[in-house]
Amino acid sequence: MNDHASPQAAKARLFVPARLSAGQMLDLTPEQARRLASVLRLKVGDRIKLFNGVDGEWVGVIEGLGKSSARVLPETMTREQTTPNGPWLAFAPLKKSRLDMVIEKATELGVARLIPVITKRTESKRVNLERLRAQTVEAAEQCERMDVPLVSEPVKLDGLGAVWPEERKLFVAAERLGATPLAAAIKQNSGPGGVLVGPEGGFEKGELDWILKQPISVGIGLGPRILRAETAAIAALTLLQALSGDWKE
Repeated sequence: MNDHASPQAAKARLFVPARLSAGQMLDLTPEQARRLASVLRLKVGDRIKLFNGVDGEWVGVIEGLGKSSARVLPETMTREQTTPNGPWLAFAPLKKSRLDMVIEKATELGVARLIPVITKRTESKRVNLERLRAQTVEAAEQCERMDVPLVSEPVKLDGLGAVWPEERKLFVAAERLGATPLAAAIKQNSGPGGVLVGPEGGFEKGELDWILKQPISVGIGLGPRILRAETAAIAALTLLQALSGDWKE
């Protein structure tokens, strides 16, 4: 690999939906073109990294760049595609800034799927999926993961079981004294897992009783202090990755 095609020479990193192969010219979106030209101040001849979640990561050269159009020619693959089986996160949507944090940090922590869950106390029942998906792309570009999390359509709490596979354990932040600490629960339940975090005001008692009776569910505790919903999500995902995910490898 020559110096021009090395990852160090790349001045930006973009997710593209198109297939990637050497010599196959790509047209970027107007938004991507504006970012390269106006924000990053790149020019024709500069190199950027490209990934699509399927064909690995590539370095390509900018062949054309205008205010709203750009063309990039992939040159060299820098990393083979990986298919990590990251944890899932089911979450009650929060207010804007807190939800932004959850989406960004969950993506950085390697979450494979994000599922908005509507509960009785959910603060924001209208979910802008386009915005959430754009945030996952931006976070994936920045943290150099090789794929982008799937963002699912919102479901009501009693519909979560229909989209959650039986083989994937659901660790429910139970908010009750006596719940098994998450670290212990992970050790007792091997295999892929995920986390359900409720709204800022917590689950209503009937909701929590119902979800904990489901065969996929394990009630877990997250320490002696009351955590905000966004803190609980980040803390739980960190433990999952450290004890049974790709931080352990």
